[in-house]
Amino acid sequence: MSVLSQRDVSLTQLTATRASGAVILIRFYVGLIFAGEGVLKFLRPETLGPGRFEKSGIPASTLLAYLDGVFEIGCGVLILAGLLTRLATLPMIVDMVGALTITKVPLLWGAAPLYPKEGGFWDFFHEGRLEMAMLCGSVFLLIVGAGGYSLDSRLSRATKPARSSGTAV
Repeated sequence: MSVLSQRDVSLTQLTATRASGAVILIRFYVGLIFAGEGVLKFLRPETLGPGRFEKSGIPASTLLAYLDGVFEIGCGVLILAGLLTRLATLPMIVDMVGALTITKVPLLWGAAPLYPKEGGFWDFFHEGRLEMAMLCGSVFLLIVGAGGYSLDSRLSRATKPARSSGTAV
């Protein structure tokens, strides 16, 4: 009988996946967009980084924009690689809920600082489409895991306990 440590059980649960290898398609779009948007926060600080955060009314905009960028790059790369995918989706789910709440929901009553000439349901629907897609993709990956073509799958197979042959020694 093999006794697993708490660390092994946690790693096994975190990386376990029975999802199809086709999940790589979801990981590809979710990971690539998060990583790319994170990089853009540094390359275009006025329009996509601290400037955008400040215009949205977010306090400590410089710190939070760059912190968000670092998380998007790091988690995006982990999701792309399929490494600790479930863990990597958690901050990105919070990120998308925050983006929707702060920048898109105010569109419903016409008070979005980033979109001064827009308002109502259809503008919310249009402007929030990327955040909704990223939120759904992240929740999907949280539920099913990284899929067969991932480092999580390899780790999960490597940490599974050896089956007992049934013979006594």
